[in-house]
Amino acid sequence: MSKGSAKIGYAAMLEQFGPTEVVDYSVAAEQAGFSGVMAADHFQPWVPEQGSAPFVWNVMTLLAERTKGDVGPGVTCPGWRMHPATVAQASATLETMYPGRHWLGLGSGEALNEHVVGGYWPEVGERIARMFEAVEIIRKLFTGKEVKHAGRWYQLESTRLWTLPPAPPPIYVATAGPITAKKTGELCDGIITVGAADEKIQTVFDKFAEGARAAGKNPDAMPKILQLHLSWAPTDEEALANAMHEWPNGGMKFPKQDIRNPSDFQQMAKLVRPEDFAGRMVISSDLETHRKTIQRYLDMGFDKIYLHNVGRNQAEWAAAFGREVLPALTA
Repeated sequence: MSKGSAKIGYAAMLEQFGPTEVVDYSVAAEQAGFSGVMAADHFQPWVPEQGSAPFVWNVMTLLAERTKGDVGPGVTCPGWRMHPATVAQASATLETMYPGRHWLGLGSGEALNEHVVGGYWPEVGERIARMFEAVEIIRKLFTGKEVKHAGRWYQLESTRLWTLPPAPPPIYVATAGPITAKKTGELCDGIITVGAADEKIQTVFDKFAEGARAAGKNPDAMPKILQLHLSWAPTDEEALANAMHEWPNGGMKFPKQDIRNPSDFQQMAKLVRPEDFAGRMVISSDLETHRKTIQRYLDMGFDKIYLHNVGRNQAEWAAAFGREVLPALTA
């Protein structure tokens, strides 16, 4: 068995930390044994207590400069705030600056971040359709050829990307749904999902593989990526307090894509109880409990897992996991 630590990255939550602070934490995580950074793309935090939301593309440039592993957004919505052409240009530029290290994580968006430019906020089916049309545009631009696009949702006049890396960055789509997972396998290079019950993740994997095979691709060669939220602190009480205060959205058992304001989430957070995190996020001071959870996901077949400790104790947590958890993982 190979070491699983090489498959464990750091989830840099820009909702919680400013740009220089989150980069410092990412550097500390790499020094502790983490490999790679998934950087959250938010225009606003979930709740006011999180208190931050720097522009992810600026931050990723500094992350790539100060670390040695992979760097990508977890995840960017290619629409509303940014036209797909702008996303393609940003991604191609970052990969040109740091060849072989950048991946482009895409999602269908949340009103919290996208409604700020105004306009109609559609139902989930339309949002997903928009995302895959955006993928088509980005793919076209990544060829370096002059392209144009006249689609249902987006227009692109004849243009090209003038700065391109030797090879385009891979495109990964975030989803927990089987239909989107199948289309992701067909049209993209890998999949990002979140912690869930084993049977639900297996369904996502199966549909992803089905879509990949339909497109003539080998799903076993396509990355399956997990973002895993957790709360660790020296005591169970502190770990729970961190989850309740810093990440109450993790205990909200309802879709959150249509909620538009951190203040609205703040009011909803008053309804969250400790038991609401059960089955959704491990909250424990016991490092072995966290190791077993991470190992279970590695055993399921994830190629990379980016860990997010929800508390402010980032450096302490990274050191503890680097010392006790990461070396004990196998892949």
